[in-house]
Amino acid sequence: MSPRLLTFMVAFAAFLGPFTQTVYTPILPELGTALRTTPFLINLSISIFTFVLAFMQIIYGPLVDRTGRKRTLLAGLAVYVVASMGCFLANSIEVLLAFRALQAVGIAAGAVVAVTVIGDRFEGAARGRAMGSFQMMVALGPVAGPVVGGFIGEHVDFHYVFLLLAIVGIGALASNALWLQETRPAGGPPRAFHPVQYLEVLGNRQGLAIMLLSFVQYYAFYNYLVFMPRILDARYGLSASEKGLVFLPLSIAVVIGSFVGGRLLGHWRPRPMLLVTALLNALSLLLFLAVAQSSLAALVVAVTAFGLFLGLSLPVQTSLLMDLYHENRATAVGSYNFFRFMGMATGPVLGSWLFQDGNLGLLYGFAAAAFLLAVGHAQLRFRQG
Repeated sequence: MSPRLLTFMVAFAAFLGPFTQTVYTPILPELGTALRTTPFLINLSISIFTFVLAFMQIIYGPLVDRTGRKRTLLAGLAVYVVASMGCFLANSIEVLLAFRALQAVGIAAGAVVAVTVIGDRFEGAARGRAMGSFQMMVALGPVAGPVVGGFIGEHVDFHYVFLLLAIVGIGALASNALWLQETRPAGGPPRAFHPVQYLEVLGNRQGLAIMLLSFVQYYAFYNYLVFMPRILDARYGLSASEKGLVFLPLSIAVVIGSFVGGRLLGHWRPRPMLLVTALLNALSLLLFLAVAQSSLAALVVAVTAFGLFLGLSLPVQTSLLMDLYHENRATAVGSYNFFRFMGMATGPVLGSWLFQDGNLGLLYGFAAAAFLLAVGHAQLRFRQG
């Protein structure tokens, strides 16, 4: 298999995580009505998926290092297919919640294995391009999910969203079973996992700085996803479809930035590139705060800038991690993904507390301050070597 096809094949397994996370968000009211349950429990079906997805990263990391990339991915995809069928057949919210958690247990393997395989197979500029393609695929997940889910939910019963996930999961399982080759470096038997290995990963100060930066980035990103619709509604009175259009430039910018960022790695040293793109990412938050309530056009420009600089920095982060961790790459990737997903989960929770009085300055000002601190911390760690 060509390196390009290999990249997209393993990246597709990672794409399924955020795709599954958001695929039925447009039909949440219909889902609640069909299962005769409360909005809280319906929303919990998304939150529980996110938290399990985050927690499983720290389980899969050492598992991938010890048992191999292919075996772990195939087992995870098999669990995902079974869980998706369980969601398809669910006739109560309790059953749906149980199988949504199991979905996350299975598909969580995709993000760890994809980055690790790319790190194993590619070096230098080729690795940067591959990481850019990977991050582009992952960024497409939350964009494509609501579009596909909304189309299916409008034309057939909502259960068929989960049947689609099962069918797609079977395709990913079959393709990786046939064509993915084990990429774990040859050598002696891997050492048994011990929790202290995570302390070793976090003990690398540059690696920890990258993980903290990813947490803050995704915290800020999910502040946009969750709270910007309220601003668009209260300040500009946009309809649901118009609010969706405002998010489109943000999504496209993340995808383009991820693709371009991987290509730039062949021409720009990764540490300065990460610091510059992350700093611009933080400054775009301040721009948004300055213009959000005065001009819709300027708001769109600020949001698009945030998405672009976020995308540009993502391939740099994973490429640097591959260079910093040679013997325990998957464990490092699991830690990195855990930080990212916890940022996603923390954004709506902490943001709701900060925004309870509609204080836009407190919500986004806090995010910008945390972002600038994370960038400063990374600069300090990179300088210390």
